[in-house]
Amino acid sequence: MRVAVVGAGPAGVRAVEQLLRAGLRPVWIDEAPDGGGRIYQRPPPGFIRTPKALYGWEGARAAALHATLDALKPQVDWRPETLVWNVQAGRLDTAKDGAVEEIGFDAALLCTGAMDRVIPLPGWTLPGVTAMGAAQIALKAQGCAIGRRVAFVRSGPLLWLVAYQYMKSGAGVAAVIDTTSWRTKLHALAGLRDGAATLAKGAWYLARLRAAGILVREGATPVAIEGTNGVTGLRWQDAAGTEHHLDCDAVALGWGVRPETQLADLAGVAMRFDALSHLWVPRRDAAGRTAVPGLYLAGDGAGIGGADVAELGGARAALALLEDAGMPCDTTLAHQLDRRLRGQGRFRAALDRAFPFPARLAATMPDDTILCRCEAVRAGELRQAARAGAATGGAPEVNRAKAFTRIGMGRCQGRICGAAAAEVLADALGCRVTEVGRLRGQAPVKPLPMPAP
Repeated sequence: MRVAVVGAGPAGVRAVEQLLRAGLRPVWIDEAPDGGGRIYQRPPPGFIRTPKALYGWEGARAAALHATLDALKPQVDWRPETLVWNVQAGRLDTAKDGAVEEIGFDAALLCTGAMDRVIPLPGWTLPGVTAMGAAQIALKAQGCAIGRRVAFVRSGPLLWLVAYQYMKSGAGVAAVIDTTSWRTKLHALAGLRDGAATLAKGAWYLARLRAAGILVREGATPVAIEGTNGVTGLRWQDAAGTEHHLDCDAVALGWGVRPETQLADLAGVAMRFDALSHLWVPRRDAAGRTAVPGLYLAGDGAGIGGADVAELGGARAALALLEDAGMPCDTTLAHQLDRRLRGQGRFRAALDRAFPFPARLAATMPDDTILCRCEAVRAGELRQAARAGAATGGAPEVNRAKAFTRIGMGRCQGRICGAAAAEVLADALGCRVTEVGRLRGQAPVKPLPMPAP
């Protein structure tokens, strides 16, 4: 039986572990030079910082995952630095070093992970502005900060973690601007009991930031990033609506993460809009099965859950694959994983209620804000297309708006601008964001390197 696993983060590692125990030797593909995923981004060889210094409380867990990863590699067809750029029935299209290859499969498990969900702000294209995840990766993988005085703008627990990691590393933290009010978090507090340890860690990070004298503001609204040739400051409003100016030379921003669903989309997996997380996610069952025969999903690419859920989900999806193939399957382990995943699901739902996506911030961005940085499309141009479409039937949803404005046609294929564009378009049309849909996946899902002539 030919099995392919795409992704070597927490979900991919635990999936491959179960497949090997059943006697299978899967093809294991990852775009990065090494595994670990974004959450446990592995530093390059010779990097001297310890796992504890890199990952904090998760240091032991990261080290254990890396050890398992290294033990699994010799037992599989391991293919790092390989991009899966398309999926068709029973076939993965891959690229490495400018060469393309087709990999056939009887069953495939997609563990494609997630990326930052960004809301464009005026000035967000300036040098010195990165996504929150990119700021964290720079620290973990290269041991460098994105600036000497960094402002962190986001909603969600990762905001406190990354700011704390920067502070602990000696980098300057100018401020932590949280767009969620403390009242919203308080109302969701009771539902967070399933993740009490995670909640306690977040509270500890926040307390340490405040104790260090770092400016922390909740319920705030970013207005604009200032600068000409680089970041020089951030304008923001407090909960009372008073505007403030903050001196900084870098900004890390993002509002949660969104699943990397392009491959699942190309494979024919149906999508649904999850109102709580405000995200389009693939349709699958609790074990990771999709309606596409032989295709399974796990990890954040199947729906945002974090590293713990990714590990559990990767193992569970592999067991589902084995069961469907008529191979021996550890049903006791499957039931244990199901129970733990249900508990984690309750915690994730509470987190989504505690840190809701600020859709209005995206929908009401100023007209002159660059919305699609790849194609330099401004929010006003999308609104103009919506108004013209209202009269002619030209732009009733995002894929038609893409044809009118080129939004989402650049290198990122709408992975960065797509969510915000849908909010702007829905607001301009006076409808729900679900009615304007989502940008459909297109092959290649990422730019393909071309071989030298």
